[in-house]
Amino acid sequence: MRDDAPAPKDIGLDSAALQAIARRIKRPIVLIGLMGTGKSTVGRKLASMLGKDFVDADHAIEDAAQLTVAEIFEQYGEEYFRDGERRVIARLMEEHNGVIATGGGAFVNDETRALILDKAIAVWIDCDIDILVERTSRKNTRPLLRNGDPHEILTRLHKEREPFYSQAPIRVGSEDGPHHETAMAIIEAIDRWL
Repeated sequence: MRDDAPAPKDIGLDSAALQAIARRIKRPIVLIGLMGTGKSTVGRKLASMLGKDFVDADHAIEDAAQLTVAEIFEQYGEEYFRDGERRVIARLMEEHNGVIATGGGAFVNDETRALILDKAIAVWIDCDIDILVERTSRKNTRPLLRNGDPHEILTRLHKEREPFYSQAPIRVGSEDGPHHETAMAIIEAIDRWL
């Protein structure tokens, strides 16, 4: 992880402070970053802490397509998936003012990135590659990791996607600690950004 990514820390905000921050948030919070950074898990925790709804864009895509992300990649290819992903994220941002977790490649798409930067609060959750390798090895549902060495693939993806991810106004590091800490670090960062 780069040195400028703030690591999560224990932040002591009481419920009144959390509610005050939540009231100031007038647009969806969209979590971006590589697979395994904890976008879905942290996103659920973040939404709960702020009293907002949570939606996982990949699950919404699977519901709409009646196929898993892996099946969409296999049957139709990545370009087809990214087009559907862009449309689903746009719809979710219209329907939800809560927290949206996106797939790792969503923010690389020019149209998707422009939409998120214009209409949402983009939060890049960054993470050390070794932690990502360990986390993503827990299940075999990642189409981009199926054909090669996961460490090599994740390192390459991080390098390729960093110029896009770095356009997010908020960046928080995810460590091997409680998801609560990462969610609190995001809340503190959003509070400073607002």
